[in-house]
Amino acid sequence: MGRIVFFEDKNFQGRRYECDSDCSDFHAYLSHCNSIRVDSGTWVVYERPNYTGNRYLLTRGEYPEYLGWMGLNDCLSSCKIIRFTSGMQYKVQLYDKPDFTGQAIESIEDCPSVVERFRLREVHSCKVLDGYWIFYEHPNYRGHQYFLEKGNYRKPVDWGAVCPTVQSFRRFTE
Repeated sequence: MGRIVFFEDKNFQGRRYECDSDCSDFHAYLSHCNSIRVDSGTWVVYERPNYTGNRYLLTRGEYPEYLGWMGLNDCLSSCKIIRFTSGMQYKVQLYDKPDFTGQAIESIEDCPSVVERFRLREVHSCKVLDGYWIFYEHPNYRGHQYFLEKGNYRKPVDWGAVCPTVQSFRRFTE
């Protein structure tokens, strides 16, 4: 179980909306979001309804303004709680071409440098077969990050990126 509270204004002021489960569209309750308090659980919040647009991964804590969660603006419209299971497995397949074509690699562990380990310069598509993963635009888990859950991602925009630059990735665990 988890609980997250969204506030229209900075520093937990203004109208608020509370969630304890996935919500595909809370934009009707708040016109914008400038601060968030995560009371429990780990959450992915999305800019647009139906779990689309830029996504941000939030753990327990207070985020008094959108820059605190690395937000690009004050637009948020949907959220999902991350459900971890005991003995969770992790497996991801990366492709150097869109639509799961080209050179393919598979991993079950963290990778601090995709170029050094796999000689792969860009990731154009991927399949998350098990677990949750975070892609980073720079080596050693730095730069803009993208959260991926189980599913197929035919092109970078499917995981929220504007280009295929993925230089490191790791499993997301509790």
